Amino acid sequence: MAQLLRVQNFNVSSDGIGAGEDQTLERPFGRVDPGRMFAWAGATASWPNRTEPGGSRGLDDYFTRDFTHNIGAEIMGRNKFGPQRGPWQDHAWRGWWGDEPPFRTPVFVLTHHPRPSFTLSDTTFHFVSGEPAAVLDLAREAARGKDVRLGGGVRTIREFLDADLVDTLHVAVSPVELGSGLKLWDSPQDLLDRFHLETVPSPSGVVHHLFWRR
Repeated sequence: MAQLLRVQNFNVSSDGIGAGEDQTLERPFGRVDPGRMFAWAGATASWPNRTEPGGSRGLDDYFTRDFTHNIGAEIMGRNKFGPQRGPWQDHAWRGWWGDEPPFRTPVFVLTHHPRPSFTLSDTTFHFVSGEPAAVLDLAREAARGKDVRLGGGVRTIREFLDADLVDTLHVAVSPVELGSGLKLWDSPQDLLDRFHLETVPSPSGVVHHLFWRR
């Protein structure tokens, strides 16, 4: 069975924006309020950061629960890993996620600046450069037959889409308009030259967009 490159649970606004500009340590998503974008996932019973019992079931919960299914590795852009730019000043920063990152697989962080690999709990971060196809080959080897998740951010997903390497996408469109920021698309119709599309509305107000390669 072929190893797929999958985008899962990627969130954009109704005007296609996936993150704000001016990312900082205090603002991982830049000048965007993540609560407005990701409320649907945080409300589910399967949200990994839930500290109290309860939470919604149904469609949103299904997508939240499915996040790790058959995933053997992740590729992410450097800005998803952290707010630094340029050469690494030190190696003290180890990601936004604390001592137990949610990935539980090898993670390949795209960067032009070398840094040694390190492991936190059951997640190992590797820092790699190269063309998208070459990085995907590394991730597929590490995934050992399972699929590879393309975790974002926006520029990273666009780079792999432009290289025609993405097999499936799940994009959750939240009913908020942001006006400015990093756009995944002008319209989901932009991808229909290469992908089939089904849209599934949720009672939360989010519309789940499911793309698969033609």
